[in-house]
Amino acid sequence: MKGITGQRQRRMRRKHLNRRSNLALIEGVSIDRDKFGRNNERTVALCGNPNSGKTTIFNALTFSHQHVGNWPGVTVEKKEGILRNGEWLYRVVDLPGTYSLTTHSADERVARDYLMKDDPDLVLIIIDQTNFERNMYFALEVLEMKKNAILVLNMKDEAERMGLTIKTDALSSFLGIPVISVYGKSPESISQLKALIQQSAANPVVPKVIRYDEKIEELISQLQKHDPDPDDEHARWRAIKIIEGAMDFRKSLSPDSLREIDDRLFSFERDTAQDPDIALAEARYGFIHGLTKEFLQRRTTLQERERITTVIDSWLTHRIWGFPIFLAIMWLMFQFTFTVGGFFSSLLDSAFSWFGATVSGVMGESLLSSFIVDGLISGVGSVISFMPEIFCLFLFISFLGDIGYMSRAAFLMDKLMHLFGLHGKSFIPMILGFGCTIPAIMATRSLESRKDRVLTILVTPLMSCSARLPVYVVFAGVFFKNGAGTVIFSIYLLGILLSIIMARVFKKVLFKGEEALFIMELPPYRMPTAKETLGEAWRKTSSFLKKAGTVIFAAVAIIWVLSTFPEGVPYASPESWIGRIGSFIAPIFAPLGFGFWQASVALVFGFFAKEIIVGALGTMLGGEALLATALPLYFTSLTAYSFLVFCLIYIPCVATVAAIRKEAGTKWMLFSVVYLFFLAYVVSLAIFQIGRLFMG
Repeated sequence: MKGITGQRQRRMRRKHLNRRSNLALIEGVSIDRDKFGRNNERTVALCGNPNSGKTTIFNALTFSHQHVGNWPGVTVEKKEGILRNGEWLYRVVDLPGTYSLTTHSADERVARDYLMKDDPDLVLIIIDQTNFERNMYFALEVLEMKKNAILVLNMKDEAERMGLTIKTDALSSFLGIPVISVYGKSPESISQLKALIQQSAANPVVPKVIRYDEKIEELISQLQKHDPDPDDEHARWRAIKIIEGAMDFRKSLSPDSLREIDDRLFSFERDTAQDPDIALAEARYGFIHGLTKEFLQRRTTLQERERITTVIDSWLTHRIWGFPIFLAIMWLMFQFTFTVGGFFSSLLDSAFSWFGATVSGVMGESLLSSFIVDGLISGVGSVISFMPEIFCLFLFISFLGDIGYMSRAAFLMDKLMHLFGLHGKSFIPMILGFGCTIPAIMATRSLESRKDRVLTILVTPLMSCSARLPVYVVFAGVFFKNGAGTVIFSIYLLGILLSIIMARVFKKVLFKGEEALFIMELPPYRMPTAKETLGEAWRKTSSFLKKAGTVIFAAVAIIWVLSTFPEGVPYASPESWIGRIGSFIAPIFAPLGFGFWQASVALVFGFFAKEIIVGALGTMLGGEALLATALPLYFTSLTAYSFLVFCLIYIPCVATVAAIRKEAGTKWMLFSVVYLFFLAYVVSLAIFQIGRLFMG
């Protein structure tokens, strides 16, 4: 392959020599400048479609040397990492996954602007070779930018199982760039990719020009003449973007040039009876179809696999049967969480109960003993004991995502979401809300419209996060016994119903306007490894443990102090500081059926972290071992359910509120806090008061 020469090569050398690196600031990674000078540093950008395995390759290249932040001026998360390879040091930038570089969403704008303005030394175009034809559309857009690039055909293992073989050498010669087939989790594949990165970064090449049919090429040539710098290497790409309707590329053009360009576009549409952007897209797909036919070989086993996938999808995405199947899967998830997780939780309950009794017996009656037993063991222990349920919930969600069901569920829910004013893509953040609301809110960045993003952010807190699960498990286990799993399922289902109802209301009142189309690729079904699924579940559960060791620890310590003082009053009595605070607040919740001060205090502290609700009750009522006997003294089955509904709906934790402010602004943060509290009050009030009529 021919290397870059002339002006471009000299410019790239100057860029290498003059680059000001901030690599030493990433995750505290120390760089030995004697070994890694600035001349030995390169920037590598990873780009590709969602679900192409881009993050897997990024993690494999950078190991633990990663940093997560936000792109300047936008709220899209960026990941950076460091790859050391011999005497070379590479700053690896993981761009947001996107299907196109024609900017509609913040993700697409970030990816395009970084590739154009930051001009990385090397671009890795990651594509899922099991979906070669679909993924190549984005790859062609990047190649048209004339970047030094490597086409990385990922998921080699899946392709081999499906009977797919890509002629990498022939494809490389045709496109003019290196092409490599890899399995992102194979050390051998990653080693080969590292070697190719080193070779390509040191010897950059320019991809061959992609030519379309005569009429498209004539239009591109005509528009390129009106570019401010028609001889620039990116002028052809800018002309293509103008054909695609990218408005920001028109800003630098003179009024005369714009009139001439519009005349050319109109003439093309008149002569061909096609919109120029549609004609260009069809030309690209035609080019890709030719690539597929020439360089992709299929064995007959693929047809059988596709037939099986079609049969499964005909049920899972069926317009009628798909919904009952979805609800059955969700019900099974909560039964699995409560049954399997509950068994291990009971063991932890017994362990903390024994530990508390042992410590109390050894230390006797003292202020320190009270702090350790009543505060830490009863408070923090009552939260940690629900770690098995949290793990089981994340395990089930991770498994559904890994096998490819979550994308099917989003496709299934698209029509229903649109019916209630939500975008089809909103379903993914909302499902993520079952785990944690904060990443769910961050996931709304993939939505193109700000209205859709804000609307989804407002209703996502109604999807019950895992932090509320300990509250559900305690109350359902005490008051509903054998029906606990079904009761918990009903709480989650209520959250889903309320979210789509409120979305409909907000859409009609606050967010009137045209709805965006929903486009999502359905990934192939995959059987994940136990290591992958268990690892993902544990990573998410570990954050729960960290919270128990920090925020929850601090909260129960404060609750213990407020329950113990002033000196001389009985522990956690109405005369204690916390009792006085709770007694002042309690009348607010009396109409809801739980107007005693301990419940009021627990809800207030629940604003800091929802797990604290159980920890607070455990601290004030004597610990998890005693909650089973203490709670029936204060709650009935009706008031317990009313309390659970209030916990589901009312103000999310302070970290979530901060995330809403960051993503949507202060106005919408305040709005969400107010509306969620009043919605929680109204729904809980209705459940309790109507329930009293039927229960006498």
